[in-house]
Amino acid sequence: MSLPQPRAGILEIKPYTVTAGSLHPVCLNANENPLGCSEKARAAYIAAQNQLHRYPDGGAVKLRTALAGLHGMDASRIVCGAGADELISIITRAYAGAGDEVVYSAHGFVMYRLYAKAAGATPVAAAERNLCADVDALLSSVTPKTKIMFIANPNNPTGSLLSAGELQYLRGKLPEHVLLVVDAAYAEYVEDKDYGDGRALVDATPNTVMLRTFSKAYGLAGLRLGWGYCPQEVADVLNRVRGPFNTSVAAQETGIAALADQDFVVKSRVFNIAEREALAASLQKAGLRVYPSAANFLLVDCGSHADEIREGLAARNILVTPTSGYGLPHCLRITVGLEDENTQLLSALKEI
Repeated sequence: MSLPQPRAGILEIKPYTVTAGSLHPVCLNANENPLGCSEKARAAYIAAQNQLHRYPDGGAVKLRTALAGLHGMDASRIVCGAGADELISIITRAYAGAGDEVVYSAHGFVMYRLYAKAAGATPVAAAERNLCADVDALLSSVTPKTKIMFIANPNNPTGSLLSAGELQYLRGKLPEHVLLVVDAAYAEYVEDKDYGDGRALVDATPNTVMLRTFSKAYGLAGLRLGWGYCPQEVADVLNRVRGPFNTSVAAQETGIAALADQDFVVKSRVFNIAEREALAASLQKAGLRVYPSAANFLLVDCGSHADEIREGLAARNILVTPTSGYGLPHCLRITVGLEDENTQLLSALKEI
């Protein structure tokens, strides 16, 4: 008897797991906003309970209109999804398959590789320079089989970023048939004036997509809500592939309210910068190497003791992220937490 077999590449994907802890661990492992979310967003979520028996708006029209108004975009070119993750999956399934290649930087967001495998495509990792995407290496990795290139900017888990000029150079040198996807999930945390989130390239070219999320600075990770800004033709393709009700009533209504409270986003950014720099200084004082970060987390080089430190922290109810799956077994990724959470982390590290 021949049993059903999954498509090639799927069994190479390791199922996603979360480290088990107590009911109330110190979660410095998921890059969530430690400040929570806007009170306006919280109120909208509670009000949405009266609509739970209704299907959501399949086109997320009100949400897309709010996004377009805030960012000065054409709403018809915005596609919403259950987090940026879903949009990465949809883009990969829509534009790559067996015999195709998907390029990303060596220490780039792991889902680029996993979704490529799930689609039957071949993931291609381009070498980095000093844990930052190397534009020349990315371009050298392109072949006639390349269909998509993913760039996380800032990158997870390294926290590094490319300038708008570097992105423009990259797009200019890429073949026209390659779709460049700029994943700007942490854009709200960036202060660098030379930073490029990809939006300008979407406006200027027919083959670039920018992805954003509500999971980080907006503090809505639990609702799974993201969006992409695309050329009209790409938006049309993604709307054909995505599920008809892929974002919930609660997510849409809460997202609209969150967009209306930009003061909270500013508060989150200011808080993150101050705590991130303070935490980095304390970790360096403790003898650990901390890489520069433009996001709401730090990549910390723990040498050969990374696993020992992670396990020691977990035993003290503090969760951080191992980065061995990113080819960085000597590092840990640590989310910037509240001041008392960061203090607990530092005290635990002294004990370990």
